[in-house]
Amino acid sequence: MMGHRQVEQAALFYEFSLERHIPADHLVRSIDRFVDLDDLRRELAPFYSNIGRPSIDPELMIRMLLIGYCFGIRSERRLCDEVHLNLAYRWFCRLGLDGGVPDHSTFSKNRHGRFRESDLFRRVFETVLRRCIRERLIGGEGFAVDASLIKADANRQKGIEGDKRLPPEAAGRAIDEYLAVLDDAAFGAATEVTPKFVSPSDPAARWTGAHGGQAFFAYSTNYLVDVENAIIVDVEATTAIRQAEVLAAKRMIERSIERFDLYPSRLLGDSAYGSAEMLGWLVYEHGIEPHVTVFDKSARTDGTFSREAFTYDHTRDVYRCPAGNPLTTTGTLVNNDTTVLYRASKRDCQACSLRSRCCPNTPARKVPRSIYEGARDMAREIASSWEGRTSRRLRKKIEMLFAHLKRILKLDRLRLRGPNGARDEFTLAAAAQNLRKMAKLIPMPALTPA
Repeated sequence: MMGHRQVEQAALFYEFSLERHIPADHLVRSIDRFVDLDDLRRELAPFYSNIGRPSIDPELMIRMLLIGYCFGIRSERRLCDEVHLNLAYRWFCRLGLDGGVPDHSTFSKNRHGRFRESDLFRRVFETVLRRCIRERLIGGEGFAVDASLIKADANRQKGIEGDKRLPPEAAGRAIDEYLAVLDDAAFGAATEVTPKFVSPSDPAARWTGAHGGQAFFAYSTNYLVDVENAIIVDVEATTAIRQAEVLAAKRMIERSIERFDLYPSRLLGDSAYGSAEMLGWLVYEHGIEPHVTVFDKSARTDGTFSREAFTYDHTRDVYRCPAGNPLTTTGTLVNNDTTVLYRASKRDCQACSLRSRCCPNTPARKVPRSIYEGARDMAREIASSWEGRTSRRLRKKIEMLFAHLKRILKLDRLRLRGPNGARDEFTLAAAAQNLRKMAKLIPMPALTPA
């Protein structure tokens, strides 16, 4: 039997509860338990005027942003529409059925104005991190560090050559931010190498071909992750080059120690963090075990003995060549005071039967040794151990976070420009990932009937 035609009838009164219409297993319910914005108004008070028209509730703005990053809603215009239409989002944002959603232009103006000036997004991230610590989701013993390239909002076909000046008509927030970070070691001062191309719309973005395909403009998002539950301990935005990423790793480690007393016993990383200076910083300055792949370019391809063929005697401070002859040093530092040269005797080399395989084109063999070689040896020893093999498997957790960031949260390309835009997006995305992780690991409490 066909059902009756549905005819819209106006009612004088409605009894409707948002609380009852949100499923118990909906993600917004799980996330809402861990969002604490009670101190938000007090912290933002200095950034609002005492006169004029009342502004939008800052808690509403933050909750809307968290919805956007947790559910991969990248457009601000679409986010405002989704919050307006979706009952679960309205419930999370404390809007009720008749609460007004801000216009997307007003939303954008607040996001790029007082919110950025107050460093609010960093505070939101740290608030979520403190909750992770209280829930004992962070072991604090093993941290992993890595970086991933995120495409900038810049057209690769409109780049100008790096040695040319920006056109006079180039202006805007991104240009001002670029000029402000020219002396920052995480951006303009990270390297003296002039990039091949520069984007007029976002000159701080770095031209890179690291993925092996077409080159593009990009920033790097840097994560410091606790490997126990893959909680993001810190996040930093940098230009897309290795030197800046190493600096970001140092900043994140020091910040986690200073602000949260999280002192890792070991750090997991790939060869990008395996330079002698970085390993020395970990071992000698902070006492952190370097579960890091050593960056070593000493191997030779011409058939002669590489440095690993020479054995170092710690007791006598000499190297032994494959023929058993010593290589000694005067202790003079070279290469910016980071390297000591060990030289063999010319007499020994001239009479050696292995000369053709050791130093056929020089009178005697020289072997450089970094002043951080002890830390490099420690990293090599760890890499060959069972703990090192385990660490290499655990490092995949941070790669999975980057895959989640790009595929699920859809942050494979930035929508905001400039260093501050990249910093805001990366920080909020990391906070969203931690919220989703807590929602997954901590079950919802059983609802008690009224």
